[in-house]
Amino acid sequence: MGYARAWAGTPSTSNESEATFDRGDRRLPASVFSPPGDGPPRHAWVVLHGITRPGRAHPTLLRFARAVAASGAVVVVPEVPEWIELSLAPEQTLPTTLGSIELIERELGVPAERTGVMGFSFGAPQGLLAASDPRLVDRVAGVASFGGYCDLRRTNRYLFTGLHEWQGVTRRRRPDPYGRWIVAANFILHVDGYSGADSVRAALLALAQEAGEQQIPAWDPIFDPLKARIRATLTREEAELFDEFAPDSTVVFDARRDEAGERWAAALAEAGRRVSPLVDPTARLGRTPANVQLLHGRGDDLIPYTETLRWSEAVTAARQAHGMRSPRTTITGLFAHAGEEKGMHPLRTATETARFARALSRVLAIP
Repeated sequence: MGYARAWAGTPSTSNESEATFDRGDRRLPASVFSPPGDGPPRHAWVVLHGITRPGRAHPTLLRFARAVAASGAVVVVPEVPEWIELSLAPEQTLPTTLGSIELIERELGVPAERTGVMGFSFGAPQGLLAASDPRLVDRVAGVASFGGYCDLRRTNRYLFTGLHEWQGVTRRRRPDPYGRWIVAANFILHVDGYSGADSVRAALLALAQEAGEQQIPAWDPIFDPLKARIRATLTREEAELFDEFAPDSTVVFDARRDEAGERWAAALAEAGRRVSPLVDPTARLGRTPANVQLLHGRGDDLIPYTETLRWSEAVTAARQAHGMRSPRTTITGLFAHAGEEKGMHPLRTATETARFARALSRVLAIP
């Protein structure tokens, strides 16, 4: 399969170009990856990036888009500038997706019945929501979700405590604090009693921006000197609040910190739903396209894989109301959040690669 060869490292033969699309409020750039050769593409994908400083230039996203183009599809990756600035702005998803599909239909010549939407990380649940909007539901043949979250409070709980639950079984994993910093930077001013925490909000945003640009796990000790410099600019009360979100890397988030973590998870989720309702997607899940594929890496440290299982449950319930079949769901040990899982045994790698290839072949066949 062209995708597998390209992902494995075969030099890319896709044609890459720049385009623009109309989001409604302004024209924005998009990256276009076309299949090699002169023939028309078999189908097309709109690929939504996540909350990440590199945006559409994220190395893993580039690798993925080139590999998908090698399979015979044209891939359009629109830029969402708010997401690059680490602003949780879900209201931009629908106009971005609409503008990208209009670009595909008008300039690339691929009809709606052969166009799908893929979302990564924050873009994953937003892509599912956009595809279920009445303005898009008949213009999208399928939707795929990679590493998305489902329930904002549960996801926040994981970000603060490392705890995540599925079917009565609770697990703990060390969470990447990048997500905690972003959620707090976006919503802390809307939590009761913290409307004046502007300095802490700015500090957390600066920390998340640095981690996003360095593209390494945010728990790395390399960020400790930056945290120390930030603390030195804050008052004592502000520094204590900052430490609740971004302590020194030697501090372990364990049961001793769970109570405070649970409080912040609930408070930030409530604030987020109040000021930006689309940030908590499940209450607005509508009729999704006929083909839905949900994928998640078991080793994801930023968003636990149980969130995709929760999505599968929610999508199944919504689709049953319309007499539609359940989504296909794959939890793979092959990937973490933004790249391949490290240190796997070769035999397990081979098994997981085969599972992922089967899942991906279904994804790529959606349109």
